[in-house]
Amino acid sequence: MRLFPASADANAKRLICARGLRALADGYVSVLLPAYLLVLGLDAFEVGVLATATLLGSATLTLASGLITARFGHRRPLLAAAVLMAITGLGFAGLQAFWPLLVVAFVGTLNPSSGDVSVFLPLEQSLLAQSVADRDRTALFVRYSLAGSLMGAGGTLLAALPALAEESWGVSPLQAMQGMFALYALIGLASGLIYRGVVEPPAAHHADRSAPLGPSRTIVYRLAALFSIDAFAGGLIAQSMLALWLFQSFGLSLSAAASLFFWTNLLSAASFFAAVPLANRIGLVRTMVFTHLPSSLCLVAIPFVSSLPVVIGLLLLRSLLSQMDVPTRNSYVMAVVTPAERAAAASLTAVPRSLASGLGPVISGSLLMLSGFAWPLLAGGLLKAGYDLALLALFRNVRPPEER
Repeated sequence: MRLFPASADANAKRLICARGLRALADGYVSVLLPAYLLVLGLDAFEVGVLATATLLGSATLTLASGLITARFGHRRPLLAAAVLMAITGLGFAGLQAFWPLLVVAFVGTLNPSSGDVSVFLPLEQSLLAQSVADRDRTALFVRYSLAGSLMGAGGTLLAALPALAEESWGVSPLQAMQGMFALYALIGLASGLIYRGVVEPPAAHHADRSAPLGPSRTIVYRLAALFSIDAFAGGLIAQSMLALWLFQSFGLSLSAAASLFFWTNLLSAASFFAAVPLANRIGLVRTMVFTHLPSSLCLVAIPFVSSLPVVIGLLLLRSLLSQMDVPTRNSYVMAVVTPAERAAAASLTAVPRSLASGLGPVISGSLLMLSGFAWPLLAGGLLKAGYDLALLALFRNVRPPEER
């Protein structure tokens, strides 16, 4: 596989590099966050509330991304988001009380999941779609997702650094974790340096690409509704909440959790290599469904397993299949709308996903407080399986131009 598709421009390369850098930070923060909040004395419900606040805050910013892009372009909003990422890291490094942390979680960019659900996502997606020829669009989104998964996998290993710092240098766990959030802030500033090089499309071209939804309104709304079901289920099992369940149910250490999530993210990244040839062979919708449904069934099985090695095996198998739908889903949305609607479509499919996923962690935290049974995983798996079947039923005959 080429590093970048032949038709990709400099913007595409910058966005993929920035995505990988941010994923490095998201990787360790999603594992470190529940452990850090437990060290601060918070309970599972409060952890869920903070995770929910991060997702709802991102959804609020994402809601305006289409209008912001139409007025300010892509470069300035991306730079502003990078500064906000730096402020978020400093806020979590310096604050310890629940309510101040809740405010920072809501207005900031913290990501408790393994995927990107921040305001960066629609801003980058709409510009990516303009940065490559249509024939290479799915391939570019695969690179974008691959960069996120590979760097996110590496990032999860960094979650073990606080334990290493405690053993080697006698640094307290709290201080070591605060240092990791300071590193998150530095990564935000580094992302901003990359975004400084983004070149806005020509004015006429940009105006054409930033129109509100028109002829594709119905299909985008239907997709947004389905994606919201999947996102709500994903919020129930966001990586931070999954780590919390493993901490509480099996006594898994932070270092062991970091190693586990490294492999789950690495397997997710490996699956992206199959996305393009599979989509070319059976189509985007069938690729989404036929790879995602088995991973949903793995989630359904986990609550009924008491052996940690078997649970880990099911999580690894799920990771090998569950993320192959991400680049194909993004490409499908960009393919079934007109070029003028792409920025609005990216925003209107991302916002409901962020809102729906934001409801999941607080419900998951409540369920974990009430019972040791893995209700979040069971509910998440059943909802995701329902989403897969509904997507196939409603969109199997709605094919993008390149598949006709």
